[in-house]
Amino acid sequence: MPESLPDGESALLVEAGVGLNADEADALSDVESELRPIQIGTEQHATRLDRALVDLVPEFSRSYLQQLLAQGLVNLNGKPVLKASTRVKAGDHVVLEMRPTVQSQAFRPEPMPIDVVYEDPHLLVVNKPAGLVVHPAPGNWSGTLLNGLLARDEKALLVPRAGIVHRLDKDTSGLMVVARDRAAMDALVALIAERKVQRQYLALAHGAWTGPKTRTVNAPIGRDPRNRLRMAVVDLAIHPGKAARTDISYLGGVDVGCWVQCTLHTGRTHQIRVHLASLKHPLVGDSLYGGSPMDPMQRQALHAYRLAFTHPVTGDALEFHAPLPDDMQRLLSLWGLRYNAS
Repeated sequence: MPESLPDGESALLVEAGVGLNADEADALSDVESELRPIQIGTEQHATRLDRALVDLVPEFSRSYLQQLLAQGLVNLNGKPVLKASTRVKAGDHVVLEMRPTVQSQAFRPEPMPIDVVYEDPHLLVVNKPAGLVVHPAPGNWSGTLLNGLLARDEKALLVPRAGIVHRLDKDTSGLMVVARDRAAMDALVALIAERKVQRQYLALAHGAWTGPKTRTVNAPIGRDPRNRLRMAVVDLAIHPGKAARTDISYLGGVDVGCWVQCTLHTGRTHQIRVHLASLKHPLVGDSLYGGSPMDPMQRQALHAYRLAFTHPVTGDALEFHAPLPDDMQRLLSLWGLRYNAS
């Protein structure tokens, strides 16, 4: 679902003190480094080493410099120092080994199969499989859709975020539109902001459906005040959040679950997952919001099956559909329900 995506080095760096694992260290072992000699001045006397470095190497962020420290790439008076809190004295000699972090190397081409549903000179529509992360972030600095797009198309190198204008959660499958040039990207972002991109999802949720077959959930979403890893429906008079609207249509069900179609009118983080959970119908497999796996569904049962919009350059009306993934098909069959693609 769309939300702001990070740009620039500072957004790619994690908190200080995070070290490299063996694979990450190997990936950077052949990268050229620069040795930067620095002398501590009187203004930095008796301050922490990381703060002194921020003053003396202002072109780099404090978090980046702290990572160099954590990796043993800072020498103080000829000896490596790991603690950012180490106090320095005027006249001390510091040598930094300026080496890229794994995070700063994240935006690199990595060949991978990409299911392209549509392609023209200005945009792509792709069918993302479940399990594929859309863009690099802590814990997933490589192997993302962004890395694959950079390897597939040299034009992606010229567009911010390789043209990604919205995203799906890692375990959500389905359709995404990707820009291939800056003009198309700006236009697609505007279409999404104006709610002129139609996005519909199919979902399998826990619990027998009751009440009307069509519901509109108009409930603001913000960070869960009790668990910062989750989102939640919030009271905007008390907690920060943004308006969110999802239309939900009942397609069929059994005693243990229901088969629904969801139409997004806004694009808040985890919007469908949060809104269905608020109705006491958490997604099958969505443990973060109260769901649980049901064989063969081991991930959240959510699929972006329809995408429709006006082409930002040609003005043509475009509409795409992605077939239901096998795991959702199998659970639907176990429930005795049929998927009608029409």
